[in-house]
Amino acid sequence: MAPRFKTPAPLVADQPPVSPFLKWAGGKGQLLLQYAPFWPPREKLRRYVEPFVGGGAVFFHLRFPAARLADSNAELIGAYQAVRDQVEALIELLSVFRNDETAFYAERLLDPRQLDPLRAAARFIYLNRTCFNGLYRVNRDGQFNVPFGKYRNPTICDAAGLRACSAVLQGVELLTGDFETTTRGLGDGDFVYLDPPYVPLSATANFTDYVPQGFGEADQRRLADHFRRLDEAGCRLLLSNSHTPLARALYEGAGYPMRVIQARRAINRDGAGRGPVEELLIANYPLPKQP
Repeated sequence: MAPRFKTPAPLVADQPPVSPFLKWAGGKGQLLLQYAPFWPPREKLRRYVEPFVGGGAVFFHLRFPAARLADSNAELIGAYQAVRDQVEALIELLSVFRNDETAFYAERLLDPRQLDPLRAAARFIYLNRTCFNGLYRVNRDGQFNVPFGKYRNPTICDAAGLRACSAVLQGVELLTGDFETTTRGLGDGDFVYLDPPYVPLSATANFTDYVPQGFGEADQRRLADHFRRLDEAGCRLLLSNSHTPLARALYEGAGYPMRVIQARRAINRDGAGRGPVEELLIANYPLPKQP
């Protein structure tokens, strides 16, 4: 399918970027400069949509005033809602947490479903800030199981950063659910950035346990089918994934433009397996040539 949009000019945020309030596996903070040439022209867009929002580095960088952010991780979206709607109360709760291993494991044992939403959001941010590598991982029962990070002095309550994120999130629509559900009703003027859990490069690099059910090959194929449906609906689309034969095969048959950039793999059971890795960008509009 030939792309029907003109070659984009660089997309420039109206205001300075804001740092995400969470650390997140696969976050795009270190890749934003490499992504810059590939955004569609901002003046053509009415809304930004991100169905795998994670830490939100792209959203906080681009700062669209009209946006829909979503994720299948209900705890994550609960944290976004608390930052958007109750930031001062959230700051007050976070200010009493300590970087202590015993306190960490006591907090980890709590069932967030038994806590009120604001308290559950504070727990989520605390665990994110103090756990190993800032990971969010759950077992098949949905229980958070990342160990204590043993940081010397982590920032648990970044009050100024939380307030800045809250200001950007005002008016933003927040949804919990699968990508097919949270992208219903989209069309012309919507820019959808899709950053799913990546096709694994190897068995030890496979990290998709953000939710109990994971995100496997069947989900990747379902996403590729949905990409085509969103394209037909008139959305502008950019998708990132690992540069693997499967990822290419799912999209190249339709003629979508692709570019390969260099990322850094940070999650691997084997430390020697962390390092530069190729990442694939796929769009339904012409992408500029790389330097």
